[in-house]
Amino acid sequence: MIFLGYDIGSSSIKACAFDGKTGLALHSVSYPEKEMLISSPKPGFAEQNPDDWWTYLIKATQKLLTESKINGHRIEAIGISYQMHGLVVVDESLEILRPAIIWCDSRAVETGQDAFQKIGPHVCMDHLLNSPGNFTASKLAWIKSHEPNIFRKIHQIMLPGDFIAMKLTGDIRTTISGLSEGIFWDFKTNDISELILSEFGFDEELFPPLVPTFGEQGLLTAPVAKILEMRTGIPVTYRAGDQPNNAFSLNVLNPGEMAATAGTSGVVYGVSNTRKYDRKSRINTFIHVNHNMPGDRYGVLLCLNGAGILNAWLRRNFGETSYENMNTLADQVPIGSDGLFIFPFGNGAERMLENRDPGSRILGWNYNIHQKQHIYRAAQESIAFALYYGMKIMESVGTSFTTIRAGHANMFLSRIFSQTLADLTGATIELYDTDGSQGAARGAALGHRYYGDFKDAFSGLKMMSSIRPSQKSKQVQESYQGWENALHKILT
Repeated sequence: MIFLGYDIGSSSIKACAFDGKTGLALHSVSYPEKEMLISSPKPGFAEQNPDDWWTYLIKATQKLLTESKINGHRIEAIGISYQMHGLVVVDESLEILRPAIIWCDSRAVETGQDAFQKIGPHVCMDHLLNSPGNFTASKLAWIKSHEPNIFRKIHQIMLPGDFIAMKLTGDIRTTISGLSEGIFWDFKTNDISELILSEFGFDEELFPPLVPTFGEQGLLTAPVAKILEMRTGIPVTYRAGDQPNNAFSLNVLNPGEMAATAGTSGVVYGVSNTRKYDRKSRINTFIHVNHNMPGDRYGVLLCLNGAGILNAWLRRNFGETSYENMNTLADQVPIGSDGLFIFPFGNGAERMLENRDPGSRILGWNYNIHQKQHIYRAAQESIAFALYYGMKIMESVGTSFTTIRAGHANMFLSRIFSQTLADLTGATIELYDTDGSQGAARGAALGHRYYGDFKDAFSGLKMMSSIRPSQKSKQVQESYQGWENALHKILT
């Protein structure tokens, strides 16, 4: 049987046709070829038009079916992965009221921080496991305060994946995992948070009905089936935010297991069976995809907003033809980039820096020593340094890591980045030929009950390669310490 997975990112829409029998991807595509634009009408703002996601999803589907020569009528079920923490608002006619406020938008930081103090830090962490910070709840509160005419017209709110599911099925639904990522879920009462409703003045009717992460969530409508050249009534049987889904795609489901990704943003995601939180909310805890299947499962997430976007900026502005060429040049430079440090915090407020936005900086630049290859290496090292800085926070609340799993993609295609992270953490990094769209398709198969359990679902997932700590770990650690010392000076 063939299952279809979508990954709704902020850079592109990915689609994967997945063979349930072999457990392997048949074909994958991405659309558009160039990265989608993020609009920033004011400093700190980050918006996208949800209709663009839908248009690109249609194009990606057409490209997938054409290139693979798969008959769309053979698809049995659909899964959706999506960029987390975004906000889409629609009126009673299901028309979009304003552009989506996406994950890296930092306009609501002050709104969330004020709520954190008014509700009480201890109460927030005890019930929500997070500060309202810069999450979806605070973004909705920002609309209520700054765009009251729009807020009054809101029929229901959605996360980006909920919007795509609505376009496919005609129904607005959400999940408990999704509500937890938006800081709408009370972990103690196991319900939509009365604390958040009361503090921000939200009506519970704004929230869609709940569906399970795995299981039927709606059926493909006839008009959409015609557009996509598929059967009417194909079920959507899985949806999850991109980071829980990335962990799922790597078979990271149990305590002690950890997943990482380094695309536009960099994320490390560990699994716990206890509700853990950092008192400063620098890392975040959400409900994982397999929560209550049968036991409690929580995802402990560290996010670095400025990761691959730094590498992409360098490629675009330095006129490089490929990332491979940048990696080759960077490999000519020694560990530590001859004293050149980059701080990759140029993509909005960073939660792991307590929602501060220091901006990206270059330190130690010497015109007589450094060339562009130094900048390329320093950029890759700095992304690994920043992730490790956050991983030490994860360790402080008891999240351990001996093995890190990642897809063989994005920054993990760079030997320098991968080896630097392995040398810093002391962990073995395992790389797999999978991605978010493949994970969504595998989730669709599991939600469709094609697979009997998680073990069966991952029988086809094979490790491609691994990176172990090297004999140069001491040099990497010394360079990191210089970077961290400089960061502390920046932040004080």
